Amino acid sequence: MFPRKTHQNVQSALESQAAVVLLGPRQVGKTTLALDIASARPSVYLDLEREADRQILSEPDLYLDEQVGKLVILDEVQQMPGLFKSLRGQIDRRRREGFRTGQFLLLGSASNVLLQQSAESLAGRVRYIEMPPLQLAEVGSDHMNTLWLRGGFPDSFLAESDQASMDWRLDFLRTYLERDIPALGPRIPATTLRRFWTMLAHVQGGLLNAAALAEGLGVSGQTIGRYLDLLVDLMLVRRLQPWHENVGKRLVKSPKVYVRDSGVVHALLGLGRTESLLGHPVVGGSWEGFCIEALLAAAPAGTEPYFYRTSAGAELDLVLRLPAGDIWAIEIKRTTAPKVSRGFHTSAEDIKANRKLLVYAGQQDVPVAKDIRALPLDQATRVLSEF
Repeated sequence: MFPRKTHQNVQSALESQAAVVLLGPRQVGKTTLALDIASARPSVYLDLEREADRQILSEPDLYLDEQVGKLVILDEVQQMPGLFKSLRGQIDRRRREGFRTGQFLLLGSASNVLLQQSAESLAGRVRYIEMPPLQLAEVGSDHMNTLWLRGGFPDSFLAESDQASMDWRLDFLRTYLERDIPALGPRIPATTLRRFWTMLAHVQGGLLNAAALAEGLGVSGQTIGRYLDLLVDLMLVRRLQPWHENVGKRLVKSPKVYVRDSGVVHALLGLGRTESLLGHPVVGGSWEGFCIEALLAAAPAGTEPYFYRTSAGAELDLVLRLPAGDIWAIEIKRTTAPKVSRGFHTSAEDIKANRKLLVYAGQQDVPVAKDIRALPLDQATRVLSEF
């Protein structure tokens, strides 16, 4: 088991909150992490995808009253939305009995569904933590190219060969399309959603053009929005919003869209080897998305991500507003020759950036200009994690 940053975050949250909701796509390692935490304390674990475990909670208070003093782990908790009202009563009752923290660990793979279900009942009683796929700091910078090619789902990253990794990801896609998504309710043909997902991979990091996607699929723009909302909710796609503050210039208003795991991008496009990836037009967008996910995973909780682009073409790949108010301007390039364009300088001035970075494919920390440094990805994530 890799030492996961999320493990520390969950442990810390359980020490201060009655309930923790751990969000993340399927197969990312949530259950493994939860069972590892459970091994160190009195705990019970229920998987709410299993009918037998759902039956145990048919009268939730009868069962949960017997578990006071234990950590109750409920996996795929969005399967029982009516449970949250009972959890609120349980948390409040336990507080009165002196059990104020570390009572419930709830795991879920549909963020908006789960947030909506829990927000009404557990407001002020719960902390939300998102678990991303494996990150560079967790596997080591020596494995960066493997992580980029295969993505961060543990079974994909640890596969014995690139072909075995690709086979796992193709099975992962098939399971999501044929079982997991229909289980959430949407009646979308698997072949249609697969085509849509693949179209997003082809334009990785591009501005959302709903009209072009709709024309390609033969559906309406409203339907495209519904498909995109679904993949965003499942934490499989990131919708990066444009910087919206008035800087006196005409700004692009469409979001940029990224398939969040680079290995999934490559599986959708049939890119199973590094050589085929490096020769493909998506290589730049894939690297950019890979870096953005790594930077956001390293950023302090509460960091707000954006991109910046004017109608004249000045652009920043990533803008981070940190909780303390600092604004970071970040350019990402798949190059070993670190230099930034005039548009980067102009854009950084527009947003009044406090920190300016170029994340590049080299190995050295290099000054690019008076107040701009070029950093390898592992160093950039380390610098960001220290704030």
